[in-house]
Amino acid sequence: MELMHSAVQTHIYTIYFFLAIMVFNLYSVYKEKEFIVLAKRLKFLTPLYHSINAVVIYTGTIVAFYAQTFSFTIALMIPASIFLLVIEIKRYKKMRVIKHDQIELQNEFYIYAKKIYTIEISVIIAVYILSKVF
Repeated sequence: MELMHSAVQTHIYTIYFFLAIMVFNLYSVYKEKEFIVLAKRLKFLTPLYHSINAVVIYTGTIVAFYAQTFSFTIALMIPASIFLLVIEIKRYKKMRVIKHDQIELQNEFYIYAKKIYTIEISVIIAVYILSKVF
């Protein structure tokens, strides 16, 4: 039973770290006015974001298989993780094609990135709330 407890704790702490990365990215979008600096920061954090999301999925899978139950919460977490993966890929693809002289696209990206990170944080919080309810 100790194995299950440590797997659940690892899963939860990884989710906290994942949420912290999202909040830091959102903070960076709000505070960094220089697009090139923001793009470099987000480019550096994108592999970390995806790695932590993979760890969340992996530890969640271990917990789910060890518990040998398939609940509404697990059914919700799977598409939420995939959604977060896809939406972050779309954000990165939009960011990487913007050049330093395309001011209008840079301004559009700031608005887009704020929406994306707000949606990501909302998804994590919604899944957390629903997991506590069910």
